[in-house]
Amino acid sequence: MDLLNTLVDKGLRRELPTREEALAVLATSDDELLDVVAAAGKVRRQWFGRRVKLNYLVNLKSGLCPEDCSYCSQRLGSKAEILKYTWLKPEEASQAAAAGVAGGAKRVCLVASGRGPTDRDVERVGKTIEAIKEQNEGIEVCACLGLLSDGQAEKLREAGADAYNHNLNTSEATYGQITKTHTYADRVDTVEKAHAAGLSACSGLIAGMGETDEDLVDVVFSLRELDADSVPVNFLIPFEGTPLAKEWNLTPQRCLRILAMARFVCPDVEVRLAGGREVHLRSLQPLALNIVNSIFLGDYLTSEGQAGQADLDMIADAGFEVEGAGTTTLPAHRSDLADAAPAGGGCGSGGAASLCGSGAGAASAGDEAAGCGSACGGCSGHAHAEATPVPAQAEPGALRSDLVAVRRRGAGTDIAPNA
Repeated sequence: MDLLNTLVDKGLRRELPTREEALAVLATSDDELLDVVAAAGKVRRQWFGRRVKLNYLVNLKSGLCPEDCSYCSQRLGSKAEILKYTWLKPEEASQAAAAGVAGGAKRVCLVASGRGPTDRDVERVGKTIEAIKEQNEGIEVCACLGLLSDGQAEKLREAGADAYNHNLNTSEATYGQITKTHTYADRVDTVEKAHAAGLSACSGLIAGMGETDEDLVDVVFSLRELDADSVPVNFLIPFEGTPLAKEWNLTPQRCLRILAMARFVCPDVEVRLAGGREVHLRSLQPLALNIVNSIFLGDYLTSEGQAGQADLDMIADAGFEVEGAGTTTLPAHRSDLADAAPAGGGCGSGGAASLCGSGAGAASAGDEAAGCGSACGGCSGHAHAEATPVPAQAEPGALRSDLVAVRRRGAGTDIAPNA
């Protein structure tokens, strides 16, 4: 297939595909799907071998968010019966993080609901970062706290944060249909603040909210232009009690095409399979490992993921290996950039602005940027591995509460976490 050969060649050279080529990936047929996965796999292996980075979420403050992000179970007006609690103490957060580290996680993502942190909140999170790093030598810590004010990214960096997560979520053109209480530009501004402070930028998207192929390409091109080091790809979990509760419009094949498109556009960055993989990819999760090089381990923010051991077994059975703490995730040319003062570039461009497309900025992390603090990996919910068997495709317009298990263990509870 000429298209795939072209995309592989470009990916191996870190060259940006055209928008038409990216759209063509999303338009491929099911008969071509394995060819698409194989082509994306060649690019993935060029830059990351067969390594899979594990990330672990700790929800520092859950629910009661004043933002109105339609996809979020922690949003203003949400009827979802999720855990609600205020800030975990540093020692509580450190204890929760230890479970993920013991399971093989290389990065801990600290997430808090809310529009954005106060300076006192930043100080509190700083102490939490210090506590985690004291107990876990070499662990990476990513903060995901929502919209940042001037100087806050610098304070997080001084406290030991390695990265900041704030997702773009969708295209600039359709962002106003998803959220009214903040703007796409607000998200871009926060990602740029994190970059300017020397933090690694983690920014991704949520697919399945009713967007078009053009929207998906727009947001991924924007993420490349923002030069995000890691790009979490979330798949909407239509959480009962949220405005998008009936948006069941993804198939496993569609998810794989979206992941492949992201890999071709951002060939040498950490493409992370994030929220919703259990629900929408289902038995095809191992196939996605040929495209992505990073996943979340265990549970998410407000919903349960499949068992941590099941994640480890899946990685091993698919012929991949967990990335060790002593291994640098990004290729050398990107790692060098991450250590230097951030400059413009684009995912995979190695700072060469000439390789970038025309996209706009991005911003957020996991799920919200100003809603759930930017829910690293998706606060819209995730399925439990032991939930009722999933049909080939959920009935359009139906509520599927049987597919989403609200998190009742781990952070904010007295029950051991899943890792």
